[in-house]
Amino acid sequence: MNADKKLLINVMSFEFVKDNLFEEAVRDQNRRLVVKGILQRAGIKNQNGRVYPKDTLFRESKKYDENFIKERRALGELDHPESSVVNLQNVSHNVVEVHWEGDDLIGTIEVLPTPNGNILKELFKANIRLGISSRGLGTVNKSMNEEADVVQDDFELIAFDFVSNPSTRGAFMFPSGNLQEGKKSMVKNPVTQKWETVENIVRDILTEIG
Repeated sequence: MNADKKLLINVMSFEFVKDNLFEEAVRDQNRRLVVKGILQRAGIKNQNGRVYPKDTLFRESKKYDENFIKERRALGELDHPESSVVNLQNVSHNVVEVHWEGDDLIGTIEVLPTPNGNILKELFKANIRLGISSRGLGTVNKSMNEEADVVQDDFELIAFDFVSNPSTRGAFMFPSGNLQEGKKSMVKNPVTQKWETVENIVRDILTEIG
Protein backbone atom coordinates (compact mmCIF):
# COMPACT_ATOMS: atom_id res chain seq x y z
CA MET A 1 0.00 0.00 0.00
CA ASN A 2 1.20 3.49 -0.83
CA ALA A 3 2.53 5.02 2.40
CA ASP A 4 1.16 8.41 1.32
CA LYS A 5 -2.42 7.20 1.24
CA LYS A 6 -4.78 8.71 3.78
CA LEU A 7 -8.16 7.67 5.13
CA LEU A 8 -10.65 9.60 2.99
CA ILE A 9 -14.21 10.04 4.27
CA ASN A 10 -17.05 11.57 2.26
CA VAL A 11 -20.42 12.20 3.92
CA MET A 12 -23.75 13.09 2.36
CA SER A 13 -27.34 13.07 3.53
CA PHE A 14 -28.97 9.65 3.14
CA GLU A 15 -32.37 10.07 1.51
CA PHE A 16 -34.52 6.98 0.98
CA VAL A 17 -38.08 6.11 -0.02
CA LYS A 18 -40.33 4.82 2.73
CA ASP A 19 -42.13 2.17 0.69
CA ASN A 20 -44.48 -0.59 1.82
CA LEU A 21 -41.59 -2.91 2.68
CA PHE A 22 -40.10 -0.24 4.95
CA GLU A 23 -43.43 0.34 6.69
CA GLU A 24 -43.94 -3.41 7.18
CA ALA A 25 -40.47 -3.76 8.70
CA VAL A 26 -41.20 -0.87 11.06
CA ARG A 27 -44.41 -2.57 12.25
CA ASP A 28 -42.96 -6.09 12.44
CA GLN A 29 -39.94 -6.37 14.73
CA ASN A 30 -39.07 -9.78 13.21
CA ARG A 31 -38.81 -8.42 9.66
CA ARG A 32 -35.41 -7.24 8.42
CA LEU A 33 -35.29 -3.52 7.54
CA VAL A 34 -34.00 -2.69 4.04
CA VAL A 35 -33.39 0.87 2.79
CA LYS A 36 -32.32 2.24 -0.59
CA GLY A 37 -30.65 5.56 -1.36
CA ILE A 38 -27.66 7.42 -2.83
CA LEU A 39 -24.34 6.18 -1.41
CA GLN A 40 -21.93 8.43 -3.29
CA ARG A 41 -21.99 11.14 -5.95
CA ALA A 42 -19.29 11.53 -8.59
CA GLY A 43 -17.78 14.68 -10.04
CA ILE A 44 -19.21 17.13 -7.50
CA LYS A 45 -17.23 18.94 -4.80
CA ASN A 46 -18.31 17.83 -1.34
CA GLN A 47 -18.27 19.88 1.87
CA ASN A 48 -14.66 18.82 2.44
CA GLY A 49 -13.72 20.46 -0.87
CA ARG A 50 -13.04 17.06 -2.40
CA VAL A 51 -14.10 15.67 -5.80
CA TYR A 52 -14.33 11.97 -6.64
CA PRO A 53 -13.93 11.37 -10.42
CA LYS A 54 -16.60 9.08 -11.85
CA ASP A 55 -14.19 6.70 -13.58
CA THR A 56 -12.43 6.06 -10.26
CA LEU A 57 -15.68 5.56 -8.36
CA PHE A 58 -17.07 3.36 -11.14
CA ARG A 59 -14.02 1.11 -10.98
CA GLU A 60 -14.13 0.89 -7.18
CA SER A 61 -17.89 0.28 -7.02
CA LYS A 62 -17.45 -2.60 -9.48
CA LYS A 63 -14.66 -4.11 -7.36
CA TYR A 64 -16.79 -3.58 -4.24
CA ASP A 65 -19.69 -5.41 -5.90
CA GLU A 66 -17.55 -8.34 -7.05
CA ASN A 67 -15.38 -8.75 -3.95
CA PHE A 68 -17.75 -7.79 -1.15
CA ILE A 69 -21.43 -7.54 -2.10
CA LYS A 70 -21.59 -10.82 -4.04
CA GLU A 71 -19.75 -12.57 -1.19
CA ARG A 72 -22.19 -11.01 1.33
CA ARG A 73 -19.53 -9.20 3.32
CA ALA A 74 -20.09 -5.56 2.30
CA LEU A 75 -20.39 -4.58 5.95
CA GLY A 76 -20.52 -1.09 7.39
CA GLU A 77 -20.38 0.52 10.82
CA LEU A 78 -22.42 3.03 12.75
CA ASP A 79 -20.61 6.37 13.17
CA HIS A 80 -17.20 7.56 11.96
CA PRO A 81 -14.55 4.83 12.20
CA GLU A 82 -10.97 6.08 12.17
CA SER A 83 -9.60 2.84 10.75
CA SER A 84 -9.20 1.30 7.31
CA VAL A 85 -10.51 -1.98 8.72
CA VAL A 86 -14.19 -2.75 9.33
CA ASN A 87 -14.61 -3.63 13.02
CA LEU A 88 -17.09 -6.50 13.33
CA GLN A 89 -18.08 -5.39 16.84
CA ASN A 90 -19.43 -2.13 15.40
CA VAL A 91 -21.19 -3.51 12.30
CA SER A 92 -24.76 -2.30 11.77
CA HIS A 93 -25.62 -3.09 8.14
CA ASN A 94 -24.70 -4.89 4.93
CA VAL A 95 -24.84 -3.47 1.39
CA VAL A 96 -26.69 -5.97 -0.82
CA GLU A 97 -26.77 -4.15 -4.19
CA VAL A 98 -25.31 -1.10 -5.96
CA HIS A 99 -25.91 0.47 -9.37
CA TRP A 100 -25.38 3.79 -11.14
CA GLU A 101 -28.05 6.32 -12.06
CA GLY A 102 -26.24 9.12 -13.85
CA ASP A 103 -23.55 10.40 -11.46
CA ASP A 104 -25.23 8.84 -8.40
CA LEU A 105 -24.20 5.48 -6.95
CA ILE A 106 -27.42 3.96 -5.60
CA GLY A 107 -27.32 1.24 -2.97
CA THR A 108 -29.69 -1.16 -1.24
CA ILE A 109 -28.79 -1.71 2.41
CA GLU A 110 -29.94 -4.38 4.84
CA VAL A 111 -29.96 -3.35 8.50
CA LEU A 112 -28.59 -6.23 10.59
CA PRO A 113 -29.90 -7.48 13.97
CA THR A 114 -26.67 -6.50 15.75
CA PRO A 115 -26.52 -4.07 18.72
CA ASN A 116 -25.55 -1.20 16.39
CA GLY A 117 -28.00 -2.45 13.76
CA ASN A 118 -30.82 -2.26 16.28
CA ILE A 119 -29.86 1.33 17.09
CA LEU A 120 -29.78 2.15 13.37
CA LYS A 121 -33.22 0.60 12.88
CA GLU A 122 -34.71 2.65 15.72
CA LEU A 123 -33.19 5.83 14.28
CA PHE A 124 -34.78 5.12 10.90
CA LYS A 125 -38.12 4.36 12.58
CA ALA A 126 -37.94 7.69 14.43
CA ASN A 127 -37.38 9.56 11.13
CA ILE A 128 -33.94 10.75 12.23
CA ARG A 129 -31.98 12.29 9.38
CA LEU A 130 -28.74 10.35 8.92
CA GLY A 131 -25.68 10.66 6.72
CA ILE A 132 -24.08 7.97 4.58
CA SER A 133 -20.29 7.99 4.62
CA SER A 134 -17.96 6.38 2.10
CA ARG A 135 -14.66 5.24 3.61
CA GLY A 136 -11.56 4.63 1.54
CA LEU A 137 -7.81 5.03 1.19
CA GLY A 138 -6.17 7.32 -1.32
CA THR A 139 -4.35 10.51 -2.15
CA VAL A 140 -5.61 13.88 -3.41
CA ASN A 141 -4.20 16.62 -5.62
CA LYS A 142 -5.40 20.17 -6.19
CA SER A 143 -7.42 20.77 -9.33
CA MET A 144 -5.94 23.05 -12.00
CA ASN A 145 -7.93 26.01 -10.69
CA GLU A 146 -7.15 24.94 -7.09
CA GLU A 147 -10.83 25.10 -6.16
CA ALA A 148 -11.02 21.44 -5.10
CA ASP A 149 -8.98 18.44 -4.00
CA VAL A 150 -9.32 15.74 -6.65
CA VAL A 151 -9.18 12.14 -5.42
CA GLN A 152 -6.51 10.29 -7.38
CA ASP A 153 -6.61 7.00 -9.27
CA ASP A 154 -5.03 5.13 -6.32
CA PHE A 155 -8.29 5.42 -4.33
CA GLU A 156 -9.54 2.18 -2.74
CA LEU A 157 -13.13 1.93 -1.48
CA ILE A 158 -13.44 0.20 1.91
CA ALA A 159 -16.99 0.58 3.20
CA PHE A 160 -20.13 2.66 3.56
CA ASP A 161 -21.02 3.73 7.11
CA PHE A 162 -24.01 5.50 8.63
CA VAL A 163 -23.18 8.67 10.53
CA SER A 164 -25.00 11.45 12.35
CA ASN A 165 -23.70 14.37 10.28
CA PRO A 166 -25.24 14.63 6.79
CA SER A 167 -23.14 17.10 4.80
CA THR A 168 -25.96 19.14 3.29
CA ARG A 169 -27.58 22.45 4.27
CA GLY A 170 -28.59 22.36 7.92
CA ALA A 171 -26.03 19.74 8.89
CA PHE A 172 -25.39 19.86 12.60
CA MET A 173 -21.78 18.68 12.84
CA PHE A 174 -19.04 20.66 11.15
CA PRO A 175 -15.46 19.68 10.19
CA SER A 176 -12.61 20.76 12.42
CA GLY A 177 -8.94 19.83 12.33
CA ASN A 178 -7.68 16.99 10.14
CA LEU A 179 -10.57 15.87 7.94
CA GLN A 180 -8.69 12.85 6.67
CA GLU A 181 -8.64 11.42 10.16
CA GLY A 182 -12.39 11.82 10.38
CA LYS A 183 -12.24 14.11 13.40
CA LYS A 184 -15.33 16.29 13.91
CA SER A 185 -16.39 19.09 16.17
CA MET A 186 -20.02 19.16 17.27
CA VAL A 187 -21.77 22.51 16.93
CA LYS A 188 -25.34 23.31 17.95
CA ASN A 189 -27.45 24.44 15.02
CA PRO A 190 -30.98 25.74 15.61
CA VAL A 191 -32.05 24.33 12.25
CA THR A 192 -31.26 20.78 13.32
CA GLN A 193 -32.08 20.18 16.96
CA LYS A 194 -32.67 16.49 16.17
CA TRP A 195 -29.22 15.65 17.56
CA GLU A 196 -30.69 15.64 21.05
CA THR A 197 -33.36 13.20 19.85
CA VAL A 198 -30.66 10.89 18.48
CA GLU A 199 -28.87 10.86 21.82
CA ASN A 200 -32.11 10.12 23.68
CA ILE A 201 -32.99 7.21 21.38
CA VAL A 202 -29.54 5.66 21.68
CA ARG A 203 -29.60 6.09 25.47
CA ASP A 204 -33.00 4.36 25.71
CA ILE A 205 -31.87 1.44 23.55
CA LEU A 206 -28.67 0.93 25.55
CA THR A 207 -30.71 1.03 28.77
CA GLU A 208 -33.02 -1.71 27.48
CA ILE A 209 -30.07 -3.84 26.34
CA GLY A 210 -28.39 -3.42 29.74
